[in-house]
Amino acid sequence: MSYIDGFVIAVPTANKQQFIDHAATFDAVFVEHGATRVVECWGDDVPDGKLTDFRRAVQAVDGETVVFSWIEWPDKATRDAGMAKVMQDPRLDMQASAMPFDGKRMIFGGFAPVVSLPA
Repeated sequence: MSYIDGFVIAVPTANKQQFIDHAATFDAVFVEHGATRVVECWGDDVPDGKLTDFRRAVQAVDGETVVFSWIEWPDKATRDAGMAKVMQDPRLDMQASAMPFDGKRMIFGGFAPVVSLPA
């Protein structure tokens, strides 16, 4: 069964096109190293919760939009091998790349699907 890496970030709304350009470059590297799909979703209907919510999770402030993203891999072994290659890929050198968001507020994790319905 597939394996999913999920991410939530806060992006300055004014940086939307810069984020899209950044994602297009970075996401292609994940696919090159074995990911089957990468999806970047710009927040459109992200309500404030009473106890917690996406905005609070990434400490989003006025003028920022929440982005929800995921990388789909064929399986965890492919993800582990691919992610190791991605982390060594010089095209993704975080020092050299100007990220259009505050990476310190990104939340992420790896997930093993337990239910998957066909489309």
